[in-house]
Amino acid sequence: MRPRRLADFVGQAQLLGENKLLWRLTRQERMPSLLLWGPPGVGKTTLAHILANQTNAEFVFFSAVLSGIKEVREIVAQAEKLLTARQRSTILFVDEIHRFNKSQQDAFLPHVENGLLTLIGATTENPSFQVIAPLLSRCRVLVLEPLSNSDLAMIINRAVKDPENGLGKHRIRIEPDALRHLAAAADGDARRALNNLELAFSITRPDGDQYTIDPATVEEAIQHRSLRYDTDGEEHYNLISALHKSMRDSDPDGALYWLARMMLAGEEPLYIARRLIRFASEDIGNADPQALALALNARESYHILGSPEGELALAQATIYLATAPKSNAAYSALNEVYREIKNSGSLPVPKQIRNAPTTLMKELGYGKGYKYAHDHPEGIVLQDHLPDGLTGRKFYRPTNRGHEAIIGDRLRKWHKILNQRK
Repeated sequence: MRPRRLADFVGQAQLLGENKLLWRLTRQERMPSLLLWGPPGVGKTTLAHILANQTNAEFVFFSAVLSGIKEVREIVAQAEKLLTARQRSTILFVDEIHRFNKSQQDAFLPHVENGLLTLIGATTENPSFQVIAPLLSRCRVLVLEPLSNSDLAMIINRAVKDPENGLGKHRIRIEPDALRHLAAAADGDARRALNNLELAFSITRPDGDQYTIDPATVEEAIQHRSLRYDTDGEEHYNLISALHKSMRDSDPDGALYWLARMMLAGEEPLYIARRLIRFASEDIGNADPQALALALNARESYHILGSPEGELALAQATIYLATAPKSNAAYSALNEVYREIKNSGSLPVPKQIRNAPTTLMKELGYGKGYKYAHDHPEGIVLQDHLPDGLTGRKFYRPTNRGHEAIIGDRLRKWHKILNQRK
């Protein structure tokens, strides 16, 4: 069921819609090196194959786990031959590029730099942590989103009707509620959706030559009860929104109700746990630093215990988060810093706080004038840590709620001491 043309690719409209970035790139003669970052089953490998076909390039698959420097040299040699003999470029596809070791990356780097190889890497992990900076700077990072339920429904329907690669040689009718459940249970992953469809079909008993896939069959196939939809068509994202906002408004009863609604509807408990962890940082932060630890412990407890015992840990965490003091100061500060960096770019690190491990660095003034905090009263120093042009900027503004009030008092005290030293 893997699409072979861009026109058949489902999802990622933010990249593939008309005049969007990838849409424009496919209309260029040469494809730049790309890093496709996104969760499993959203089409990273499929997209790489399609891009190679769009540009009529040689497509080479490289396993970051199973291959080494010897294979790198062979790929480079073959790419040179193709370019010389047939003027055909080579696209090197590296799946799970986050497993790419440094020696492999260093071996490929000069050939990506000189244009012999176009690198397309696929990863479920943040590439900035695993890909070396020179290689990362030569790649466009494209973020692929989980597929929506409507995208997944389209993929499932296509698989039901396709006679060559799908199940189209059989007469299959899939009931609307069964289709919705298959899409929702896939959690944005097309591969999982197709696997679940295939399993549901395999246990469906035919009525003559007609197969009807109903919600009960889907539940039996994937061992997961369908989410409940009321008469208004309420979906699971409405329930998670209700849970989140009940906790934000410090209402433990409402939060506990929506938690129970989601669990009884068959929502994935570890999905709920992830949202609790996010809430602990976004809406509580340093007003209660224990909130994040408790949310993480609740997830780990559920992971160990499973249902039904582990559900109590999620309930405990939900009540704690709902009744904790609230602050979005950390969330707001990070977003403000992101906006500033986007606006001002990569400003250089002030020299006084740079490390100076070599004589040359010391001669260039790295670390000159650095003040070691532990050598000063109160353990604080009057020293600039932001780049030139941002000196004195305040991003973190603690509230007067919970533990953050203590942090605010501490910062004001330090600020007063430093002002006196001026």
